[in-house]
Amino acid sequence: MTNSGIKLNIEKRRISFSGHNINFGERTYIMGILNVTPDSFSDGGDFVSIDNAIARAKEMLEQGADIIDIGGESSRPGHTNISSEEEMKRVIPVIKRLSKETKAIISLDTIRSEVAEEGIKNGVHIINDIWGLQRDSDMVKIAAKYNTPVIVMHNQNGTEYKGDMIDEIKRFLKESIRIALESGLQEDRIILDPGIGFGKTSEQNMALMSRLREIRDLGYPVLLGTSRKSMIGKILDLPPKERVEGTLTTTVIGIMQGIDIVRVHDVKENLRAARVTDAIVRG
Repeated sequence: MTNSGIKLNIEKRRISFSGHNINFGERTYIMGILNVTPDSFSDGGDFVSIDNAIARAKEMLEQGADIIDIGGESSRPGHTNISSEEEMKRVIPVIKRLSKETKAIISLDTIRSEVAEEGIKNGVHIINDIWGLQRDSDMVKIAAKYNTPVIVMHNQNGTEYKGDMIDEIKRFLKESIRIALESGLQEDRIILDPGIGFGKTSEQNMALMSRLREIRDLGYPVLLGTSRKSMIGKILDLPPKERVEGTLTTTVIGIMQGIDIVRVHDVKENLRAARVTDAIVRG
């Protein structure tokens, strides 16, 4: 008896930038979430001080995080919009210290090109754009200017889809890819995110989780961000900080469908789950 049916057959891709290498396809990479915001849904206010933020980042790196994703503005439903100046005030000091004190790969979660550029100038290696380069037209110009990898996420206002939801998500992501390539960004700088929790109901998120392989079939590395999200809360009827086990389940489901990065709050636990799953499905 063999278990060949569960094995992944994924083309391996290497991405190199600023002295860092990521070998997609060999294993799952762990992105630790660092929200320096007062109002994020799960950990808002926990790391608003620079010292607390740096301590948390170092803790996640010690636990095995490959990437630290810094966010200065909450994207939860009903969040308060802030100015670029306020966002930079929150994130740049953290980026500067983290870049100086560690060798971490730093990702910046922002929708503003001016914040992205300032971040890159101060040590950011990856831009994480929750609007997939389709909101701020200058975002792709900044990414191309500095040859910076970009995570392009599917997003929309509302939860209505004209046709098959996965087809609509793929259409959006293909447009993001087109924008990136036509603006001169190298193909190996593009990472896709199907956008769990954005423009989707809990039921739609669950349906998307069962069809992640179709996103992976677009041929680009895929990031999965399910950590502590409301889909898990609805299933388990638990508050955000008690959704670790539910998050681990989604991590395993994602890896079994070929995703490459998991964006999580609980690094140690998700790393262990990823290692076991990788050993089984990647060999």
